[in-house]
Amino acid sequence: MVKIKAGVIGGAGYTGGELIRLLLNHPGVEASFIHSRSNAGKPIHSVHQDLIGDTELTFTDKLSDNIDVLFLCLGHGESKKFLTESKISDKIKVIDLANDFRLEAQSSIGNRQFVYGLPELNRDKIKTANNIANPGCFATAIQLGLLPLAKAGLLKDIYTTGITGSTGAGQSLSTTSHFSWRANNIQAYKTLTHQHLGEIGESLLHLQPKNDIDLSFVPWRGDFTRGIFISSTTHCDLSIEELNVLYSTFYAGHPFTHVSKEPIFLKQVVNTNKAILQVEKAGSKVVVHSAIDNLLKGASGQAVQNMNLLFGVDETSGLKLKANYF
Repeated sequence: MVKIKAGVIGGAGYTGGELIRLLLNHPGVEASFIHSRSNAGKPIHSVHQDLIGDTELTFTDKLSDNIDVLFLCLGHGESKKFLTESKISDKIKVIDLANDFRLEAQSSIGNRQFVYGLPELNRDKIKTANNIANPGCFATAIQLGLLPLAKAGLLKDIYTTGITGSTGAGQSLSTTSHFSWRANNIQAYKTLTHQHLGEIGESLLHLQPKNDIDLSFVPWRGDFTRGIFISSTTHCDLSIEELNVLYSTFYAGHPFTHVSKEPIFLKQVVNTNKAILQVEKAGSKVVVHSAIDNLLKGASGQAVQNMNLLFGVDETSGLKLKANYF
């Protein structure tokens, strides 16, 4: 069996580490190189210590065109700079995990045109694409909770709150990602101004073209490491039974997104590529809860899911992961 040859740029961070783990355990992938200028020459497991015994690869500061797909795990704004300066061959497919190409107005560079990589929205487009803009973590969780309502033309005013673990802030320490700050603590941040609002708005407008959707989003920093939990409130006249049918029908055939009639919680999704949704109704108000692992379905897992679609392999390949339930 011919394996997909993959390279990773920016392999030293949290998303890079999770991506390397997934690629090493993917039955159809060969991890060709992991690029990191600051760690060149070091064993991968010296930085990602959970990978000791899994690989003898070392970080490199060299690039190779002998690959099929290149994952960019760089800081926001760095992917565009990298592609401009590095002259990667057009034959190599690129999956960018930053926000450089997610918005339609910013979705191209040179000969590369990026497709927004939310499979539950754009699976057919992804299958025929060459370049993917992987969605943001909050954006993924919020959109999955709202897409069925948008498809039915039922969205207007939406009030969303969401809480994320410390890994969402990246590996570099800051005051608010340090254990002594996070422990027994919680904080709202980027209230109504979060950077993922743009991509969410564009996706909703694709399904509900009338431009009267108003989304207010308040994100929170939580006292845990992994996961995102979202609650979105809006008004809707459908019954709870009709809503559950609407959601189950919309996500039929999408292997990672599941609709539950029972209360959902983070431990169901941590360490998996799953998104689990629950709809509740009181009077005319509807609340849609959604939960994902920010590093997997919100980043590296979704990137591998997109790779599977790009190369025509089973969408779930390498992603049948067990939740850290206990």
